[in-house]
Amino acid sequence: MTHQEIEVFLAVAKLGGVSAAARALYITQPAVSRHLRALEEELGCALVSRGRGQRQTELTDQGRDFVQVAEKWRLLWREAREVAGQDWRKKLRVASVGSLVSYLLPPVLRDFLEEEPDRALTFHNYHSREAYDYIAQGLADIALISDHMYHPQVETVPAFRSTMMLLTGPGLDWPETVQPSQLDPSRELRLPWNPEYDLWHSFWFSTASPPRAVLDQMSLLEEFFGWRDSWWDSWAVAPAVVAVPLSRKLGLTVRRLENGPPDEIIYYLLGPRRKEELTQAFLACLDRELEKRPEVESLLAKNGQT
Repeated sequence: MTHQEIEVFLAVAKLGGVSAAARALYITQPAVSRHLRALEEELGCALVSRGRGQRQTELTDQGRDFVQVAEKWRLLWREAREVAGQDWRKKLRVASVGSLVSYLLPPVLRDFLEEEPDRALTFHNYHSREAYDYIAQGLADIALISDHMYHPQVETVPAFRSTMMLLTGPGLDWPETVQPSQLDPSRELRLPWNPEYDLWHSFWFSTASPPRAVLDQMSLLEEFFGWRDSWWDSWAVAPAVVAVPLSRKLGLTVRRLENGPPDEIIYYLLGPRRKEELTQAFLACLDRELEKRPEVESLLAKNGQT
């Protein structure tokens, strides 16, 4: 299995065809096909289906399963190439769920790098389940997640708590505290925050109208609320760590929910191969940033991490 074979396979999987992959990689279509056949022969299974006359290349079931493996292989390859060029012990590999990327982590990452000029980091946005796998395999040193689960090789520790808040446009004449029964579900912009939130949502809205939009990216929530004329009568529920800075950025109104969902708890994950000094330095930077956010409750001190 070679680096070229992995890159060719991922290009075909992403772009949906041999010709598109060939153009993107600046190689010929026969070369793409040769790399794919070599990879399939080594793995002992077909990764793509080759129907006659098909302009798009379909992945087989094995091919779809292999995409994640190939992405991990690519990540390891890149990190292996970087080892010779820097002190590996000074590089922290950080992962996080998407909701923290825009509204919490940038100043944390900046402070971590500025504390010592020889530090380096890589950052990846993973869902919680993915993060557990990457931590267990030593592909990440620390991860921030919202959906905790058990993994025998991973330590799951609470980092901070955030109240779930109601986000609305500023022109709505609503009280400061709102009952879920007062909300029109057809105006909802819904994000699936965690299993506890899903249970609460099912209790209040399972038999009601479907949401106006179901989103899985925080950037889309910001975009939708940014369409002021037609979308400011919408509402969304979000943890305060997201709701407060988003309300400041877009001029939205934050309200409390009576009988609202449980607080969101963000956890950090540590694996057996973590870099202890760097992970503790990162957690210290995170705690300092949390102290500036009165809308969240840091749990790091309670767990002996500051």
